[in-house]
Amino acid sequence: MRAVDATLASLKRAGVNAIFGLPGGPVIPLFDALHDDPDIRTFLVRHEQGAGHMAEGYAKVTGRAGVCTATSGPGATNLVTPIADAYMDSVPLVAITGQVGASRVGTDAFQEADIVGITLPIVKHSYLIKDADDLPQAMAEALHVAQTGRPGPVLVDVCVDQWARDVEDYTETDPPMPGYRPPDGAGHPRQLEAAARALRAAERPVIYAGGGIISGEASAELTRLSEITGIPVNTTLMGLGGFPGTHPLFVGMPGMHGIAAATYAFQSSDVILAVGVRFDERVLSTVMNEWAPNAKIIHIDVDPAEISKNRSAHIGIAGQAAPALAALAEAYQALPEPHDAARRAAWVDQIAGWKRQHPYRIDEDPGVIQPQEVVQAVYRITRGDAIVCTDVGQHQMWAAQHYVFDRPRRWITSGGLGTMGFGLPAALGAQVALPDELVVVISGDGSFEMTLQELSTAQMYNLPVKVVILNNGYLGMVRQWQELFWDGRYAGSSFAPFQPSFAGIAQAYGIHAATVHAPEDLDGAIAEAFAADGPALVDVHVSPLAKVFPMVPSGKGPDGIMVGPASGRLGGGGTPA
Repeated sequence: MRAVDATLASLKRAGVNAIFGLPGGPVIPLFDALHDDPDIRTFLVRHEQGAGHMAEGYAKVTGRAGVCTATSGPGATNLVTPIADAYMDSVPLVAITGQVGASRVGTDAFQEADIVGITLPIVKHSYLIKDADDLPQAMAEALHVAQTGRPGPVLVDVCVDQWARDVEDYTETDPPMPGYRPPDGAGHPRQLEAAARALRAAERPVIYAGGGIISGEASAELTRLSEITGIPVNTTLMGLGGFPGTHPLFVGMPGMHGIAAATYAFQSSDVILAVGVRFDERVLSTVMNEWAPNAKIIHIDVDPAEISKNRSAHIGIAGQAAPALAALAEAYQALPEPHDAARRAAWVDQIAGWKRQHPYRIDEDPGVIQPQEVVQAVYRITRGDAIVCTDVGQHQMWAAQHYVFDRPRRWITSGGLGTMGFGLPAALGAQVALPDELVVVISGDGSFEMTLQELSTAQMYNLPVKVVILNNGYLGMVRQWQELFWDGRYAGSSFAPFQPSFAGIAQAYGIHAATVHAPEDLDGAIAEAFAADGPALVDVHVSPLAKVFPMVPSGKGPDGIMVGPASGRLGGGGTPA
């Protein structure tokens, strides 16, 4: 068969049923083949960055590889941001790019860019296909590598003159790759036994769970271990939904903008079981040696390179999250020492006291919509049953704080790279993957303007995503830092005196839209938009002065946490407000 047909065959064997992209000369053969293929839907985007984020959204809600494509040169370089985003957040992504003819590679031909070299630090693996005979196996390997072990992006760059050549199909879906052997199974049994003994002996243990719980399909095993041991759970920004947010053993999100009780629990703990986390500075703070100073660290991760990278582990277990947690629960139950339920309950009560003492707070300003109230309204109206996608900034933190997730793969956000413009296209990819689900975008005005052209994609394919903009007229998180640490010098963070009508832009695309200024209009506008057929947008003008608290300032250790404003009403605390 033709190499291009072998490419589509590889995608279908891997369960791929959608591809996101924008054509150009070197990928016209791929789009031409897709035109006649009934099994793979093609979604024409308005910018290649949108294609990459759509593929990420598809991957995040399904666990399967998301696939995007772009032409050579500027098309390929526009995929760099989503590729880097997928690398930082361990998202299975396959990017298929076109390249100039094989004989012209390296000649500075029209629209030539060394995309393999450009992306080398931000992919799990990459291929430059100058010989069509290599393409079928490369595609099978790319899909396998992207989805196994610690997931991540893989790039396949195909020279335009190779698509039409005849090749032998390659039907292996689990190709032999001697140099690629990610950990398989639970990890070493003696390390698991040592971890179980450490947890049994602990007075003040905490489970610290991250995005690896989601990608490792380990939510059930995490919940069972917590319930067996009575150990409370903190989940990172990327781990939200990996442990039920309404569970009595759930503490909350730790770190720079997490609930204070989660930080206090780490600081007082004597044993921390970390699963699928990177020990990044957003949790540990930039003064990492002050984090959990008296805790013994148990670190479970499918990527051995992460163990003891940022924080030394006393017990390191290289294994897959689900079987490792299941084996750890069995080892814990098999120990001869009695389980001291009363001692563990006293620790849980202490954490609950911190949550009551330091919940999230909301400023009070009559007649002004507070941004946290918008998130709470979305939670009420959706009854907590929606896929929520965000961009990056203040709105992202408010969404993480005030929307409670009880299931995995319902929270779609950009964590490691922190990509503004991620939310809308990621939501479209999630909606493609799960057409019957309610998909909501919570965005900020600064982030939304970066990729708002994908409203056209939403309308073209009738993807009924609902967009809620927390519009404060600023790059909000930048403004917050400038107010707190830069003497209120708002350099480059204000959109005044001009800002477009986002509702007007949506309506120009033929999309239902509304603008809200008054608190009494908020619930009705959101409910109407969510009930509308097709995509919809609500532009909510919120307080420009609201800040995200708690906050651990850069350069401070966890004990330097700023809990929040002295006044204001309570706004929840890891449970629905």
